[in-house]
Amino acid sequence: PMVQISKEATAFRPWLFLLPVENHAMSQELPDDHITKKTAVLRIPGMEDVTVRREVEYQTSDAGSLTMDIYSPPDLRAGEDRPAVISVAGYPDPGMARIFGRRYKEWGSSTSWARLIAASGMLAITYDNREPATDVLALLAYLRANGTRHGVDAKRLGLLAVSGHSPLALSVLMERNARPPLCAALICPLVLDLDGFSAVADAAKAFRFANPTSGKTVDALPSNAALFIARAGEDQTPGLNETLDRFVAKAFGRNLELTVVNHPQAPHAFDVMQDSDASRAVIRAALAFLRARLLADPA
Repeated sequence: PMVQISKEATAFRPWLFLLPVENHAMSQELPDDHITKKTAVLRIPGMEDVTVRREVEYQTSDAGSLTMDIYSPPDLRAGEDRPAVISVAGYPDPGMARIFGRRYKEWGSSTSWARLIAASGMLAITYDNREPATDVLALLAYLRANGTRHGVDAKRLGLLAVSGHSPLALSVLMERNARPPLCAALICPLVLDLDGFSAVADAAKAFRFANPTSGKTVDALPSNAALFIARAGEDQTPGLNETLDRFVAKAFGRNLELTVVNHPQAPHAFDVMQDSDASRAVIRAALAFLRARLLADPA
């Protein structure tokens, strides 16, 4: 059956996952205004000159192969390694494809952010998954072992995550068994349930995104973690800003490296839903953060 979905709800991107919407996988063409076709509202020089290597296998099992797409800067030289930013996927792709007709790495938001990152001088990686919490770790392990084959400097990895993908990104930073990524940029993120709040757990249960940080606190983040957080002042996602504000306060209390940009008039997913100079400025700030943390001289 079809249901009416508000503009604010569609801004919640794949978080609509369980709603009884039309199964677009059954249609050959998606409408131009479909949520999966929304792209970042910022354009920068070089985006169309980015090189994309598609369907590069990073894991294989009895269930089949999992692949990544690698977006390379236009000026990347043969044999050169660059830092890379992984666009974290917190929802399983089989559900994405079934409900929306596209895997997350094929969404306009994913491809446009990847082009923005690559045009900013870094590689960008989007990927398939079946089990979000374990597959992202498999991807990291593959890059650490094989990064130079693809021009990736595995010692300088960063993360990008939006909304319900963000708990998985935080869990990757918390991993202690291997060298974690150096930084993460989080856009309108659901983060950690602190001080008795349950908004993240409630949303994860309702919409089935990965929440490996359940029960953890800010103390689980490494002391050298560098975070960029873009807050949408008019975000209507239940409990999101309340939990985010508590997270920010506790992160400052730990003296973590934290950059917070508040976009007062922004709705959830403003990066693709609100075409304004203010939205573009926040996206530029996120890109500048990633560049500063990953392209700086490691010494």
